Amino acid sequence: MLGTRIKQLRKEKQLSQLDLARHLNISNTTLSQYESGKRIPGDEIKIKIAKFFNVSIDYLLGCTDVRSYHTGMEQIHKNEPRTYDRLDKSGLSEEDIKKVEEYIDLLKQKYKSDMSLDK
Repeated sequence: MLGTRIKQLRKEKQLSQLDLARHLNISNTTLSQYESGKRIPGDEIKIKIAKFFNVSIDYLLGCTDVRSYHTGMEQIHKNEPRTYDRLDKSGLSEEDIKKVEEYIDLLKQKYKSDMSLDK
């Protein structure tokens, strides 16, 4: 999955393998091996790739289809009124709704913490 994601992101930016390899300070052959799955990049290179394409490591590894935490949080904020409306109509008790709201707040705090680590 990692190789496929790297290749997909590179093509979306209309970069050649050589262009991306130069940016990552690796050989074109090494990048080709990453994209074909014949070789797995180390953590440092994964981080460089994720930062270059503005995606999360989880996205690169195929653990999620959400490209970045920022994108995920935008989706939460965009859907927040609808989410609360759904909670009101869900039949959940007030206590359960409060737990869901606390969980949403926890996710927001995690997002803010993750974003501050990226800076």
